[in-house]
Amino acid sequence: MDVQTLTYLIVGFTFALYIGIAIWSRAGSTKEFYVAGGGVHPVLNGMATAADWMSAASFISLAGIVSFVGYDGSVYLMGWTGGYVLLALCMAPYLRKFGKFTVPDFIGDRYYSQAARTVAVVCAIFICFTYIAGQMRGVGVVFSRFLEVDVDTGVYIGMAVVFFYAVLGGMKGITYTQVAQYCVLIFAFMVPAIFISVMMTGHIIPQIGFGAELVDAAGNGTGEFLLDKLDGLSTELGFSQYTEGSKSMVDVFFITGALMFGTAGLPHVIVRFFTVPKVKDARVSAGWALVFIAIMYTTIPALSAFSRVNMIETINGPEMTGTPYEQSPEWIKNWEKTGLITWEDKDDNGLIYYANGPENEMNIDRDIIVLATPEIANLPAWVIALVAAGGLAAALSTSAGLLLVISTSVSHDLLKKNFMPDISDKKELMYARIAAAAGIVMAGYFGINPPGFVAAVVAIAFGLAASSLFPAIIMGIFSKTVNKEGAIAGMVTGLLFTAAYIVYFKFVNPSANNADNWLFGVSPEGIGLLGMVINFGVAFAVSKVTTAVPQDVVDMVESIRFPKGSGEAQDH
Repeated sequence: MDVQTLTYLIVGFTFALYIGIAIWSRAGSTKEFYVAGGGVHPVLNGMATAADWMSAASFISLAGIVSFVGYDGSVYLMGWTGGYVLLALCMAPYLRKFGKFTVPDFIGDRYYSQAARTVAVVCAIFICFTYIAGQMRGVGVVFSRFLEVDVDTGVYIGMAVVFFYAVLGGMKGITYTQVAQYCVLIFAFMVPAIFISVMMTGHIIPQIGFGAELVDAAGNGTGEFLLDKLDGLSTELGFSQYTEGSKSMVDVFFITGALMFGTAGLPHVIVRFFTVPKVKDARVSAGWALVFIAIMYTTIPALSAFSRVNMIETINGPEMTGTPYEQSPEWIKNWEKTGLITWEDKDDNGLIYYANGPENEMNIDRDIIVLATPEIANLPAWVIALVAAGGLAAALSTSAGLLLVISTSVSHDLLKKNFMPDISDKKELMYARIAAAAGIVMAGYFGINPPGFVAAVVAIAFGLAASSLFPAIIMGIFSKTVNKEGAIAGMVTGLLFTAAYIVYFKFVNPSANNADNWLFGVSPEGIGLLGMVINFGVAFAVSKVTTAVPQDVVDMVESIRFPKGSGEAQDH
C-alpha cells in the first residue's frame, strides 16, 4: 500500500476518533464548555495538558530548528520546558484556589476593575491569534505533502475539523479529544526516532543514541560518534559547528527568558488546571503533564541530529560532492511538489548540492524536517503516514485550546462580565460558539498568510504573553500592593513595547533585523523578557503614586496564598 493511501487511512481514522469523542462528550452547559465540568482525572488531564502545550511548533518545527541551527536551538528546549515548571509550581495551584477559570476573570477580580479585565481580554486574544497562526500553518504543511493539496487547502481542511470538535464539544470535548491526540502524536514522534536510533547507533533509546558511536550496516561500531560526525559535516559544508552556538549570550538569555515566562502566562494552558476536581489534583496533573512533555522534549535533540546527518548525506552523496538530480532521493522530489524544497542548478552540472554560502543550491523549509525524516531514512510507508497523523494531532490539539480561550474571553469576560451581565447560560454558550467560529476564520487567514515559520511565530506569541499577562498574574498572586492602575498601565506598556518592537523588525523594516540594530543586542524573539521587566517596573511605580489596594482585595490575596480546598471554577 502506498504512502498516500496509508495516510488517508490513518489520518482518516484519527479524525473519525476525534469527531466521535467530540460527539460523545459534547458540552451541555457553560461549565462543561469552559472547564469540562471540573471532573477530569489528573492523569488524563496531564495528557490533555501535554497535547495542548506541545503544539505544531513542538512536533513539526522545533526539531527542524535544532536540526538546522544546532546548539542555538536549545533556547527553545530550555525556555519552553522551564516555563512549564514555573507555571506548575508558582501559578497553577494558586489560580486554582482562586477559582476563576479564565485569566481575564482572575485579573478583573484581583484588580477590582472591569478595565483591567478588558485589557487582559485584549492581551489574551492577541496572544492566541498570534499563536494559532503557527498551528494552522503547521496543518497546511502536513496536508500539502501527504494529501497532495496546496498549503491553503490544507489550512481549510484543518479549520473544518477544529470547528467541529471545538465548537461542538467545548472544553469537555477538547479535553478527551486531546487525550487521544497526545497518544497519537507521541507514538508518531517516538516510532521514527527509535527506528533511526537503532539503524544509526544500535541503541533503542534515542536519548542514548544521541551521544553514542555510529554503527555500519552490519551493526559494527565505526569509531565515530554522532555529534563528532555532525560537527565535521557542518564545518566541511561551511556551517557553524553543530555543537557550538552563534547567538550572543545576551540574546540566548533573553529568548530563553521570554519563552519561559511566556509559557507561564499562556491562557490556554492555565485554564487546564480548572478541569480537575481539586487543587491537589491540579498539582498532580501538572506533574503528569511534565512527564508526558519530557518524553518528546528529551527526544527532540536526538531526532534532530539523526535527521541532519541523513539529510546532508542523501543530498550531497557519500563523498559530499553532490548527487545527480535524476538519481536524487524520492523525498526531495516529493517535497518539491509542495514548494517547501527548491533546487537551483547554479553551476549547470546537474548535481544537487547543499552547503552554506553562494554555492548552495537547495532551499529547504525548516518546518518539513520531522515530517520528511521517515522518508529520508527510508522507513516503512506506515511510519511516514503515522508521522503525518501525529503532526496534525499536535497542531489541532493546540488550535482547539486556543480557540476556546478566544471564545471564553469574548462570551464570558466581555459579554457576561461587561456588556450583558443578565445573559442566560444558554445564550452565553451560543455566543461562545459564535466567537470560536469567528476565531477559526481569523486563524485560517493567518495560517494562509503566516509571518514566519511555525516556531518563530509561536516564539512571538510567548514573548507577548511574557510581557503582558505573566506579570499581572504573578503580582496578583504574590503582591498585596499592586493596584488596578498599576496592573493596567503595566499590561498596556509591556504589550505595546513588545508588539511594536516585533512589528518593526518583522514587518516594517525586516532588512534591519540583525544584531547590529537590535536594542541591547536582543532579537524580536527575546524582547518579551525586556517587555516583562518594563511591565513590572511600570506596575509597581504607578501603584506607588495611586490609591492603595482595598482591604477586601488584600484579604483575598492572603487567602489564595494557601492553596487548600477545591477552588471549584465559578462564574459569579
